[in-house]
Amino acid sequence: MQIHGILLDIDGTLMTGNEPIPGAETAIRFLQDNNIPYRYISNGTRKSRKNVLKKLERLGVPVSIDEIYTPAIAAIQYLRDRNIRTCNLLITDDLMEDILEAGITHNPDGPTVVVGDAGDRFTYASMNAAFRSLMQGGELIALEKDRYWKDVDGLSLSAGPFVTALEFSAGCTAVVMGKPSPYFFLAALKDWNIQRNQILMIGDDIMTDVKGAQDAGLLGAITFTGKYRQEEIEGSGVTPDMMMNSIEMLPILLKPLIVA
Repeated sequence: MQIHGILLDIDGTLMTGNEPIPGAETAIRFLQDNNIPYRYISNGTRKSRKNVLKKLERLGVPVSIDEIYTPAIAAIQYLRDRNIRTCNLLITDDLMEDILEAGITHNPDGPTVVVGDAGDRFTYASMNAAFRSLMQGGELIALEKDRYWKDVDGLSLSAGPFVTALEFSAGCTAVVMGKPSPYFFLAALKDWNIQRNQILMIGDDIMTDVKGAQDAGLLGAITFTGKYRQEEIEGSGVTPDMMMNSIEMLPILLKPLIVA
């Protein structure tokens, strides 16, 4: 196994809430010192990319907004490619910033529905409006389909359960923008001239991060922080290419595998 590039999950891997996981700064500096390309690849769909940048600055290392790849950025490109400029956006007000800045407008009656982790905006009224949009024959675009994530006060529902409810009620299948979609992984590294099997994705979700990366032809590593649960690994049928107690182990595990 050789490693030429790294994709890093954020929530549960580098940070819990707004606080860095111990060793995260050292791990990033190791990548920088060894000239290993890396990118922050997050399934988070509550915050705009600008606010994800502010959060990552708490790691104590320089961070560029171009190093951050999110489902919203993938969705913007997807919509542009299809010349879709108006959508029913079931997302947070904060994430709305990224979408609107891209020239895509919100229309609660529009047939195309984009769903992220909308938090408190998931109400009967908003879900019913999305259902009615889809019943016009529109497309359901899920920014992500995670079941849950690790917040500061414990495990919390993500967008997946709400996306699944819309799929069931409208009789459709969502197009997923974020992990574990191979489209998302490959778009995140499209400007890297690196073989897929020499890129390591590190995350805390055995299905979304590890299996998703492996299905896209990448290597997948699980970290035992965040929402990691041993019983999920045992029942998943997925074999990670690497396992680590936390991100602080990355320099130790990576040093024999990097290529000068």
